[in-house]
Formats: sequence, C-alpha cells, structure tokens
Amino acid sequence: MANHGFPADRGMAFAAQFAGVYLNFTPADAQSRAGKLAAFLADGMDQQMGWDGNGKLAAVAIQPYDIEATSASDAIVTVAFQSGSRRMLLSVPIYYSADGGSFVVSGRPAILPAPGRADLPQLAKPENDDAVAAELKPQLEDFFKNYGSGDTTGLQRYVAPGKSITSFGGAFTFAELKDIVVPVGGATREIQVVVVWSVPSGATPSAEPDAADANAVGARLEQAYRLTVEKQGDKWYVDDIRGAGRAVG
Repeated sequence: MANHGFPADRGMAFAAQFAGVYLNFTPADAQSRAGKLAAFLADGMDQQMGWDGNGKLAAVAIQPYDIEATSASDAIVTVAFQSGSRRMLLSVPIYYSADGGSFVVSGRPAILPAPGRADLPQLAKPENDDAVAAELKPQLEDFFKNYGSGDTTGLQRYVAPGKSITSFGGAFTFAELKDIVVPVGGATREIQVVVVWSVPSGATPSAEPDAADANAVGARLEQAYRLTVEKQGDKWYVDDIRGAGRAVG
C-alpha cells in the first residue's frame, strides 16, 4: 500500500511509545499516566483515553507491527504487545504535521487479538554421517569451551586459517554438546549442533545450595547453531558460526 508520503518509520515509533503508556495502568498511577499521555494527545482529548480509573493492565514486548497510511497526514498504526500469556494488537490512529514534523494521536485506540500461531510442518531429518559426527564431536566440544570462555589462543586452534570468530569472553560456560547433525558430503559441510550453556547466576552459590533457592544455581540453556566446517588434513576447522534455522527431525 502506498504511504502517501507519510513518514512511516517515525509514525510507528511514535505509536509504539504511546502504547507503552496507554497499555499500562493502575489506580495508584492514574495521575502520572494522564501526565504522560498528555504528550501524545490532541488538545481537548480525554486525559485517560477512556479508562475509568479502575482495575489494572500491564503490557510488555511492545513493538511496531504495521501501518496503513490513508493520506499524507493520517495513518493507523498497529502495535503488537504481550499482556500476561496473551499476544494482542493495538490499533492507534495518528496525525502527522509536515510543518512541525510532529505527530499526535488523533482518535481512540482499539485493542485487537493477534493472529494465531502458524502451523509448522515437520522437516525430515537429513541422513546423518555418523562417522564424521563422531570425529567432529571432541573437536567441537573444545571449540565451544573456548568459544564460551574467551580463550582466544585455544579457540583459534579450531578456527580455519585466515578466519576470525568472536567469542563470548566468559559470559557463558560450555556444559554439553547435546546433538550434532552432519549431512553426508565432502570436505566442507554445513552442520547443526545443539549446545548447552551454563549461565552464571550472578551470585556465588554455596557448596550445596538449598534446593528451594533456585536463584543460587546457574541455569542451563540449550541453543542451536549452524556451523560451516572444513577438513584440512586429519582435522576439522570451523569457518563460520551462525544461529540455526528450522528444527529438523
């Protein structure tokens, strides 16, 4: 759809900022909310934008979603947000003044349900080269240990000559190489792995932490990566590391 010259990116940012104020309210914050909303509303508009001052609403993960520009000055922006376990949308009509380069909310918003989840068909797992997977496993375990710890010298032993890979610098500790998928191929393969990281708790745990104190124990977090590896001589080297795509199998 044509945008009629409407500055879409700035309009969506304005509407998302408005939504962050509009979608969060409690009676204790009513006066503060009204003051914040005043920066977005046209003169004469209801300071609470239709809220009666009771109850409460909390919204997070507020992001611009879509925009329908109906003229060079008018648009309806859709903002996505999360409230509790629900994903929803907020439709916000806004007006743009080209003279001042500024925006204002031009009417009442509308909360709408977000589209449901897409059905994800399962992909067949490719034929796995078990022999190469077994050969790669100890080398990849050492690679990820150094990738997490930030040991540059240790990491470079597993990185292809002429390539450079930035490590986590100690932000995570390698715990386990949980899965490795190595398709059949030649000396260069694109593989997928599931790595388990130990995430620091931010506190010093005791030798035997209380089972009730879950915060005292570092978390384990599974992550999926896609690596390009190549064999030189009798050793595999990592050319590149990226986030994995769709899950297979």
